[in-house]
Amino acid sequence: MKKLLPWLISILLAITLIAIVAVILLNSIMGDDKSKDPAGQAAHNAATVETKKLSADDRVELTSVIADIKTNLSDPDYIAVLGLAFQLDKKSTKEDFEKIKDIQIKPIIIRTLSDMKEQEITGSAGKDLLCAKLLNLINPELPDGKLIKVEVTNFIVTKL
Repeated sequence: MKKLLPWLISILLAITLIAIVAVILLNSIMGDDKSKDPAGQAAHNAATVETKKLSADDRVELTSVIADIKTNLSDPDYIAVLGLAFQLDKKSTKEDFEKIKDIQIKPIIIRTLSDMKEQEITGSAGKDLLCAKLLNLINPELPDGKLIKVEVTNFIVTKL
């Protein structure tokens, strides 16, 4: 029995290590459901929010607007001027958003635009990418509630 005990311990240890490695490989191959790209993350975030049909008055009540944002893009020869509308899930979320939009939200928008090139932001795909990035960056900054939708209301990119 004394000669058999070390063999049993070694076999159990080997089986345990093989099982751990198999679980780690299975998780890395299958991956998790969260996408790495901003559009995928935004789609995931939007899927978790309950949507309901809102009347025009309710939409106005839950929407906040930032009108004139002017900043250079990553290429210093180009400047972007845009306006954005943010639809939030609750009235209390909109009130919190209004309080922090100049000190937290606007800098996020400027940083995001400063990292983009003119080719990345033009066209509907570029605007969708910008809205998805902003949705993912702004939601963690909100103290309560969620940002549901970001829409571009005004958009100009021009060369200096």
